[in-house]
Amino acid sequence: MDAPLSTPCNIQICEVTCDSFRIMWDMTMEDTGRATHFFIDLSRKENRDPNRFKHRDVPTKLVAKAVPLPMAVRGHWFLSPRTEYCVAVQTAVKQSDGEYQVSGWSQVVEFCTGDYAIEHLQQLSDKAKGSAGRLLKFSVFYRNQHRDYFDHIRSECGGLMRPALKDTSGSHGSPINGKLHGVFFSCNTEFDTGLPPKDSPYGPLRFQIPAGYLLNPNICVYFADFYCMYTAYHYVVLVLAPVGTEGDTFCRPRLPMLDLASNPFLTYVAPQRQGEEAVYYHASDVILEVLFTEPVHLDYGTVEQISGHHQLMSQTTANAKKDPSCKVCNISVGR
Repeated sequence: MDAPLSTPCNIQICEVTCDSFRIMWDMTMEDTGRATHFFIDLSRKENRDPNRFKHRDVPTKLVAKAVPLPMAVRGHWFLSPRTEYCVAVQTAVKQSDGEYQVSGWSQVVEFCTGDYAIEHLQQLSDKAKGSAGRLLKFSVFYRNQHRDYFDHIRSECGGLMRPALKDTSGSHGSPINGKLHGVFFSCNTEFDTGLPPKDSPYGPLRFQIPAGYLLNPNICVYFADFYCMYTAYHYVVLVLAPVGTEGDTFCRPRLPMLDLASNPFLTYVAPQRQGEEAVYYHASDVILEVLFTEPVHLDYGTVEQISGHHQLMSQTTANAKKDPSCKVCNISVGR
């Protein structure tokens, strides 16, 4: 009878991305020469079943032929970005009757997958271009809030709207979620008037600021996300970061940078002649959410009551989850 296989130990995870990782562990020289297969048990941390599977149940797990370690795990599961996983391994020898001689299960190791890489965001940007529609002129960025918000800004912040941490709405893998600070603005206009919409789910008071304060040649424009919330409407998130600022430094290695004068979402056209003004355009068929990474003073614009109805807060995108089944705004990583 063959000697039992030793239990894998010292499990190590490395080279983790949003959709892959490498795994290695310590094995005896004898087991390294004998093992024909590795069993990998991977599950989300919050859903982990404490009962380890048996080798007869392997169709739900990864069974791999033994390869030199570290072993790359990619494409066998639809790994989700920014998700905590538990992993354990077992070594096996396939016998002549088709059964496996197996080791004990290793200890369970936890790890977390990463954000979308810049190439994944470029894929998302390419998909968003197909939904952007034609470009429409606009002249102001705006931000709706309740009266208490603006009263607080004036009394406690010296009139300065300071950047706040981006929430977790949109794509789970967007690198800005929970990491980048900014002040959100809108710029979409109504088709018939060319003006901001009369309604808003964010509050009855609207701060408006001339577009040139936030969009000019000293600003870098980055693509950050494309998502929907189980509706036909799609949202594009852009980051506007003044050149050389902390926000610019954060975004530059993580997000695709857009050409300020030529992109499908938000553009600045410089004056062509002396005395002319710059012209600004926004995509017509998506809702733009613009995150400006620096503080903005109320004195740069005006605060006024909107003429339409204040809609229900349930219609906002705060911490909204992306529809994972939408074929328009989801990408397949690892393929």
